[in-house]
Amino acid sequence: MALKAPGILIFLVSIILALAVLFTKFFSATIPFLSGETTQFFGLLVAYIILVLGCIMRGL
Repeated sequence: MALKAPGILIFLVSIILALAVLFTKFFSATIPFLSGETTQFFGLLVAYIILVLGCIMRGL
């Protein structure tokens, strides 16, 4: 299986989601749906799954 660099859109979506979670966690920012510890974990998980899928799948 050959990996490729993700598209710029996929990369930006995953980075923005990860940064939103980190700002919520460390700077006490109020972002809807990212307020609890569990939702922050799943937010980071989704961000990195998006990034991995962008690297594995063609055309994303």
